[in-house]
Amino acid sequence: MAKINQNYNKLPKTYLFSEIARRAKTFSEKNPEVELLKLGIGNTTLPLTPSVLEALHRGVDKLADVKTYTGYGDEQGNTSLRKAVAAWYSKRGIELEPTEVFISDGAKPDSANITSIFADNSVIAITDPVYPVYQDSNIVAGKKVVLMDCTKENGFIPHVPKEKVDVIFLCSPNNPTGAVATKAQLKTFVDYAIENKAVIVFDAAYSEYISDPELPRSIYEIENANKCAVEIQSLSKMAGFTGVRIGWTIVPKDLVIEGTEPGEVNALWNRRQTTMFNGASNIVQEGAIAVLSEQGQKESRELINYYMANAKIIKEAMEDLGLKVFGGENAPYIWVKTPSDLSSWDFFDKLLNECHVISTPGAGFGSKGEGYIRLSAFGQRENIEKAVKSIKKNLKI
Repeated sequence: MAKINQNYNKLPKTYLFSEIARRAKTFSEKNPEVELLKLGIGNTTLPLTPSVLEALHRGVDKLADVKTYTGYGDEQGNTSLRKAVAAWYSKRGIELEPTEVFISDGAKPDSANITSIFADNSVIAITDPVYPVYQDSNIVAGKKVVLMDCTKENGFIPHVPKEKVDVIFLCSPNNPTGAVATKAQLKTFVDYAIENKAVIVFDAAYSEYISDPELPRSIYEIENANKCAVEIQSLSKMAGFTGVRIGWTIVPKDLVIEGTEPGEVNALWNRRQTTMFNGASNIVQEGAIAVLSEQGQKESRELINYYMANAKIIKEAMEDLGLKVFGGENAPYIWVKTPSDLSSWDFFDKLLNECHVISTPGAGFGSKGEGYIRLSAFGQRENIEKAVKSIKKNLKI
């Protein structure tokens, strides 16, 4: 008799963003005349840029001609795109081989799938609060999960685990808190990983939002990180590819963990991808190459600047109300302490009912997220300004 994977029963009964959608729908059904203003889910809203659109059209046109038509591509990604990614890192002083770059359909699936190459009894360290996929994917895989607290007292950047762990998930700039780890902080994790033959899985999906030149955009800016870290990156927030879907994972050949030689982990991830993934869309890879071009990077910077201007508007408005606010300076998320010791969900409901604004309750990211909400800068300026105006006018603190 077939049986289900009982680990799914260990997950929260409702996915965070599904519950947000349910409450918003219930409110709208009772108040159909009210416009809801969204500062919740981190979904980009600006259109793709000209050079990217041109490349995507070019990719479609290639499929319309028998001379240029392509079917299955390399599971690891087209060589031209892998070279473009390596060149993109090289401009940042990080040298990679194209064969260390694996193109995928986004950072979220890679964050979940990377778990499969580690032993079933691996101990996985994740932050609290945390982006749900890191925790949920490891619970489903039956791994033991330990938490690293991220609180106001440590600037929402965790300390290294006190016990021995096998894999550490880090996200910087952090989703949901907007905190960014310094080079010194990341060095403590690299040193820990080297000493314990552990692996750091570093999610850098928001790295292009860092404007402070002293803050690292890649784990590989830290000495010896190539020996202990995998880096996951995405074009979703950098270039508006949230619905287009493309990203990559870097697995250095120098990465060595217990019982392996240089190159083995890289080969193992290659085996996983060639077995379970048929490669990213040929069309989308054309667009990705355009994003990484000089013109594409210029256009992406304009998108990022727009969203970060939104973040400044939100952050300053919350501070004007006397709320304690974090993030929003090198990340598109603003992490707000709830007033009057309200719970995260109570403050969510308060913003929804009084201000008609949708936020994201911090409790949905873990126990240490309780007492906070996350606000997102991914919106049209007009809607951001309307939401902020409504909060300032209608919120009863």
